Amino acid sequence: MSEWDVDDFEKVFPTLYNEMRTRPQLRTRSDALRGFMPGPIDYLSRCSNNEEAIRVVNYLLARGELNDREAAELRSRIAQEGVRGLVEKREEGYYLRRFGAGART
Repeated sequence: MSEWDVDDFEKVFPTLYNEMRTRPQLRTRSDALRGFMPGPIDYLSRCSNNEEAIRVVNYLLARGELNDREAAELRSRIAQEGVRGLVEKREEGYYLRRFGAGART
């Protein structure tokens, strides 16, 4: 992504520039996810059932994003509590609602 000179940006996008200048909270909200890397719990939050959650754990283990101990612990917790016992279901649009321009922080 290239950098813009502020004056050039204002000339090309005057309305957007004015909105950003008068509503700076829009920029800070988008920065909330800058550099964010989802972890196992983030992936599990998108699962619909325990079987899907176990497949996600196995996949993360195979990719090296979990070690054997972490994978075993997650599998055990899924078996005991269910995936919804670990994390609330995050539906499509969750991050936009939580961190998007319309979000309340």
